[in-house]
Amino acid sequence: MMRILSFCFCFLLWNAMYAQDGNLGVFEGHTDIGNPENDGSATYDPSSQTYTLKGSGYNIWFERDEFHYLHRKLSGDFILTANFEFVGEGVDPHRKVGWMLRESLDDNAAHVSAVSHGDGLTVLQWRVLKGAFMRDPQDEIFFPKGGFEIIQLERAGNTVTMRVAHPGEALQTIGSYDAENLPEEVFAGLFINSHNPEEVEEARVWNVRIDQPVAEGYNAYQQGMVGSRLETMNVFDGKRKVIYQSETGFEAPNWMPDGDKLLINKDGSIYTIPVEGGALEKLNTGDVNRNNNDHGISFDGKTLAISSSSEGTSSRVYVLPLEGGTPTLVTDESPSYWHGWSANNKEVYYVAQREGSEAYNIYKKAINGKSEEVKLTDSKAHVDGPEATPDGKFIYYNSSATGTMQIWRMKPDGSAQEQVTFDEYNDWFPHISPDGKWIAFLSFDTSVAPTDHPFYKRVMLRLMPASGGAPRVIAYLYGGQGTINVPSWSPDSKHIAFVSNSRTLDYSVEESTVSGE
Repeated sequence: MMRILSFCFCFLLWNAMYAQDGNLGVFEGHTDIGNPENDGSATYDPSSQTYTLKGSGYNIWFERDEFHYLHRKLSGDFILTANFEFVGEGVDPHRKVGWMLRESLDDNAAHVSAVSHGDGLTVLQWRVLKGAFMRDPQDEIFFPKGGFEIIQLERAGNTVTMRVAHPGEALQTIGSYDAENLPEEVFAGLFINSHNPEEVEEARVWNVRIDQPVAEGYNAYQQGMVGSRLETMNVFDGKRKVIYQSETGFEAPNWMPDGDKLLINKDGSIYTIPVEGGALEKLNTGDVNRNNNDHGISFDGKTLAISSSSEGTSSRVYVLPLEGGTPTLVTDESPSYWHGWSANNKEVYYVAQREGSEAYNIYKKAINGKSEEVKLTDSKAHVDGPEATPDGKFIYYNSSATGTMQIWRMKPDGSAQEQVTFDEYNDWFPHISPDGKWIAFLSFDTSVAPTDHPFYKRVMLRLMPASGGAPRVIAYLYGGQGTINVPSWSPDSKHIAFVSNSRTLDYSVEESTVSGE
């Protein structure tokens, strides 16, 4: 009988420690670490994909810790990114929130923590071994700036790196620590600590992404595409939502004119999906069924342009009714990759190699097939991504003419070419909002060759006024090729859609069924 009572007590204790509280999003459990005086909690709102943490505890320091922890187990390399915000003024300026990697759920476990304090202090800190005393400043890296909303923690091998940003900024590196004493499999997650045993503090966390990258040198074309997530985002408040995921790759969302559906390419076909998520529905493209990620909808919402290869040819451009039907070939020559429509809906803009040249240039051609293609650029540099403004005054594109890939624009006849962005990043695929006021584009860092836009890199989505001005970051993600190759603005000019990637999927969004096969 005593054994039964003891078992029941342990079972109840385990349930209290590892309470699930329903849907926890990307996490597997949450618990108080170190038996703090006040119980903590963690909840998840699926509608906004936001987490709310409450927790107490004396500190995360010395030889033991007290805090509330929302966690999951992870192995190998990974990138953890999220936005953090304390709720209320708080009591102690050293209340803490952030990301933590932990060898176990013991209160004296080795760990590495990316920490933001209530007073804005920003620190990477660690306990080297289980039961070791954390030391000041030997077990910390301080940053002179503070009050960051975005925190990223990456593990690559044994090296753990912390990065931070204020909204609109590129991520800045706090520092790195060689966490050789952490095991291959660790607990990883969000934490909150009040730094005052008698108080309970609260924080909200959103845009939570757990990305598991591929190995350096991974070739998606040869080794296959990894998991993909379809996301939508309000570009003005930066809040993102995952609406669909797949263990196989898909790419390049377009927003449909009705605002209710998105269009993507997957496994050579074109599909639509509701903006709030749901079943994929295959679009009829006849026998043109080797479609790539270069596709888009005319300004009048009636016609879809697609790029597709066939036996013996590389990509060519076709058009068909938006509701589906038999495609009409526009470009006889290949390779030709569609990127934009003319404002009058009568011409398409595309990039192509011609006359044995290794360089890609920008061309236009009428979709009625009654005229020859017109070459708009004559560049030895790489140019790509031509897209017209809704008023038809300019074509925006990206070019490596000045050494790095930057955003440029020109008039529809190819004249008056001028550079628009000027920074160290490699900027690709400018997309103009339907109201003509904003330009969204993809930025790679300097580790990527200017003429390349590969899969599976840490990249940024940035936004700038079409009238001119400095770009600001609106999203940090793991992606690249296929993320936002084509126009992806919502009709109301408030949202964009894009694709992010991860080697292992980690979201509670169900993989959709597919209809229309």
